[in-house]
Amino acid sequence: MQSRGAYWRKLDNAAKLFSAASTKRDTRVFRFYCELREEIEEAKLQQALDRTLVKYPMFLSVMRKGLFWHYLEQSNLRPVVRKETREPCRNLYIRDKKELLFEVTYYKKRINFEVFHALTDGTGASEFIRELVKNYLFLVHEGDGLADLELNEKTVTVSDQEDDGFAKYYSRDNKGRKKNRRKAYQIRRNSDLGSLQVTEAEVKVADLAKKAKEYGVSMTVYLTAVLMCAIHGKMSRRQEEKPVALMVPVNLRKFFPTDSMLNFFSWLEVEHRFGQGKDSLNEVIREVKQYFDEGLTKEKMGERMSEYFALEVHPILRLAPLGLKNFCIGFGSRSSAKEITAIFSNMGIIRMPEDYAKYIERFGVFTSTPKVELCMCSFEENVYLGFTSRFDSSVIKKNFFCILEQEGIKVTLLETEYPEEATADSIGMKVFRIFTFLCIAAAVIALGSDYCVDGHFGLSLKICGGAFSMWLALAVAFFKRYNLLKNAMWQLAVVTTVCTVWDLLTGWHGWSVDFVFPVVSIVIIISMMIISKIYYRHPKQYMIYFVMAAGYGLLFPLVFILTGLVNVTAPSVISIAFSFLTLTALILFKGREFREEMEKTFHV
Repeated sequence: MQSRGAYWRKLDNAAKLFSAASTKRDTRVFRFYCELREEIEEAKLQQALDRTLVKYPMFLSVMRKGLFWHYLEQSNLRPVVRKETREPCRNLYIRDKKELLFEVTYYKKRINFEVFHALTDGTGASEFIRELVKNYLFLVHEGDGLADLELNEKTVTVSDQEDDGFAKYYSRDNKGRKKNRRKAYQIRRNSDLGSLQVTEAEVKVADLAKKAKEYGVSMTVYLTAVLMCAIHGKMSRRQEEKPVALMVPVNLRKFFPTDSMLNFFSWLEVEHRFGQGKDSLNEVIREVKQYFDEGLTKEKMGERMSEYFALEVHPILRLAPLGLKNFCIGFGSRSSAKEITAIFSNMGIIRMPEDYAKYIERFGVFTSTPKVELCMCSFEENVYLGFTSRFDSSVIKKNFFCILEQEGIKVTLLETEYPEEATADSIGMKVFRIFTFLCIAAAVIALGSDYCVDGHFGLSLKICGGAFSMWLALAVAFFKRYNLLKNAMWQLAVVTTVCTVWDLLTGWHGWSVDFVFPVVSIVIIISMMIISKIYYRHPKQYMIYFVMAAGYGLLFPLVFILTGLVNVTAPSVISIAFSFLTLTALILFKGREFREEMEKTFHV
């Protein structure tokens, strides 16, 4: 059995983007699946998953938030295999909720492996599902003489799996010129369908390879050009003023050797401007090939990798608070999305031993995306294509398959069932919206009634303030419901701030700083003690919240006393003493955990 990896580790360069830019609509989750020739046995699949995680323990990590960066931390959580009941590529990274960043489900003959992109990339995910499927088939068919084979000849340690390729190969001297950015054609969303739309197809490797060879290009270049022409079929003459630009991810392991299971990829940006008399497939292929020939070099890939890593290690940018970083990264991600029309990802060949392959129908891959994305992988004699989008892209898909058919490549559409997403979260949001409406209605009725009675808004403004205070407290409780300690910390900040504002608006009597700040600080620390005793066992799960609450209850009352704002000093003195003793106890009795938590939280 391999030893576990690092207790905690920094995010790789690409993962920092995914953790900041993911949303409910753009989950940054992708799926590899394996369709077998037999029904799945849940108990055997659970055993196979447990065996797989012995080899790849780095997947047993949760995302945590530091002051400057997110980071991944080892977790005692263990995944439970379940029957698939929700739509593909749902949100796996839920802020404030400490959950694993992957899941394994099954449906009839299909094994699904979904993972948040901050944890690994396509290469790491394909290795995981290969091992998972191998373990499952061995457990089911051991009695039939199936041998427990090693899929990789080379032994890869956990340390190798957690190797950060971006940090390893970054060079300060290897930064190229930034290209001039220009907006690309954006596919109009005539109908937002909400749920992820998945369309899969199968073509023969031999047919595709033969046609690509006729053009003197790789299958990736050929399909990139076909997709661009399929998109062009949807464009109007006026829309041809902007180029069609595709993002094509590139596995950097082909240029920079590493056994890392973390993200280690870059991308090419390939574009063609239609409407200039060179719109045939042959001419588009020729231009795409030129982009690949010029861009797919170790030098070019190194330049792009170092360009983005340089932002991470910039002495000023790295010290920016995480909230500001997330805002800037999210804004930058949305801005750069305007330079891309669609995405094409070739996940490569998935190989399995011959004795195992006879039990497998196919592998497939697709991803959640705010755009149109085409993913591709191959297994045995077939290439499997997966289109995804959250809006109506049927014209593009139809054009793509028609072009392949016209080129003599037979396309077989695959019919796969995907259940609808569970509605628990939507029900909770509906209740919150009803409460929001009731608060607004109460404010409107109070203002209208007050004005009709005496033409003033004295009492009604207080009612509005009370309604807003109730709404704010519930909003914090609702959106921070996944982390009770963080919820308590937010309630501390909200209650003290709201009470201070009320004190100011009613003529400032000082009750907010005399009583509210110290009393609420003490109550919150005590409530945290109770919560941590009931729900949290390890100091790493509650340490930072105690430090924040104790610091809050110590510093603010101390400042109020020193500035003369406090009229009644006893509550503030008690709060200062109680908070100081809390911090002292943490340092004395949980010193090692305290230092580790501070190191993780403040790492830059």
